[in-house]
Amino acid sequence: MPRIGGQTVPKRLLLLVLIDSVSIALALSAAMYFRSSEAGWAADFDFLTVVRFALVILVCELTLYFNDLYVFEVVRRRSSLVTHLVNALGITCLILALLYYLAPSLQLGRGITLYAAPIILALILSWRLSLHASGLLARGSGRVLIVGTAHTGVTLAREILAHPEFNLKVIGFLDERRDNLGQTIANCTILGSVAQLEEVAAREKINQVVISLADRRGTTPARALMRLKFSGVLVDDAHNLFERLLGTIVVDNLSPSWLILSDGFRKSSILMAGKRILDLFFAALLLLLLSPITLLAALAIRLDSRGPVLFRQTRVGQGSRPFEILKFRSMRADAEANGPQWAADSDSRITRVGKFLRTYRLDEIPQLFNVLIGDMSLVGPRPERPEFTEMLEQKISFFGLRHTVPPGLTGWAQIKYPYGASVEDSKRKLELDLFYIKHLAISLDLAIIFETAKVVLLGRGAK
Repeated sequence: MPRIGGQTVPKRLLLLVLIDSVSIALALSAAMYFRSSEAGWAADFDFLTVVRFALVILVCELTLYFNDLYVFEVVRRRSSLVTHLVNALGITCLILALLYYLAPSLQLGRGITLYAAPIILALILSWRLSLHASGLLARGSGRVLIVGTAHTGVTLAREILAHPEFNLKVIGFLDERRDNLGQTIANCTILGSVAQLEEVAAREKINQVVISLADRRGTTPARALMRLKFSGVLVDDAHNLFERLLGTIVVDNLSPSWLILSDGFRKSSILMAGKRILDLFFAALLLLLLSPITLLAALAIRLDSRGPVLFRQTRVGQGSRPFEILKFRSMRADAEANGPQWAADSDSRITRVGKFLRTYRLDEIPQLFNVLIGDMSLVGPRPERPEFTEMLEQKISFFGLRHTVPPGLTGWAQIKYPYGASVEDSKRKLELDLFYIKHLAISLDLAIIFETAKVVLLGRGAK
């Protein structure tokens, strides 16, 4: 099963991408056929045509992705599906028109793309609606039994319920005690005690057992789990499954031994050198490409409110070393007259220009200089202020581990978790940062950069 870092890519997502690509290719073939004779169509279909097909499919897939058509919450809603699909195809036509204007040799033929657009719409819409009718996007066939009612397992059950693409269904829980039988947790029933594991697994035809015991000493049914394992039932730990399905390492009930004995967390000199080269290349390129926007932003800040254009602030970097971060000022100059405080959503201290800059993350552009000089990386945990770092290390287990890698301009937590400013938000982001640190790789950095581009272009940037 393909993965991004250590997170499994759902089979249903791969199915959507594959059939969409086939639908686009069929639509282009049909458009070419209608625009020429049968013999002419066959003669025109050469290697260069395949390359042109591939270009159209690539552009289409990118616009489908940027219009959330691979987000299952959108896919499952018919009204959203139609709206997003029409919007994606419209943008595809505009992009291809620009490409064909700049490079006419890329064209498939006069009007082929415009002829293909309604066919693509009809094919993708019809097959996706067929998925709805057949129930292939509904709850999956994997029957999961959660052994124990610890917080991690309960949260996992809620996440599985919210993500049908995981192809899993939580049948119920087994409790450490016998007196909770029949009670409901996370819309799932407690089916029995831990001691009844084999009996319940056989009765409910369970094919996956997930262990989520608050205290495993003396309560883990080791013999029963071993017999189930050898009979073909998948036995897993709630933390492991959380990591694979959701790309996060939950710190609740997480023992240091899990982190110590877990795979990953490797940082070879070759990997870190490659990451640094990637940082230098993209930082220099972005500074060059964004230079006109940088000048306009600086002018707008100067005209909008009093105070300096750049905002400097001490943050904690790799190895807990402090450094001075650079940002475009997005708040009033006296924003922290009463001392350090987290920025709140719709913060009244944010200026009019600052709100726009934050929405599209343009206030982060000066941090590219931090990347160039080595204080930061393009991708990594967001650097926190020393005042908050000290407090969070006391309240959140393992918080200091995020300082084992360079802080980033963007990161796994930034693309996976909405904006928040509380201890609980910091905990959730730490869990995502731990996943990133464990699976650190150039390919994961590139995936995060690609997803960040989507976030910025759609105006979903950090507040």
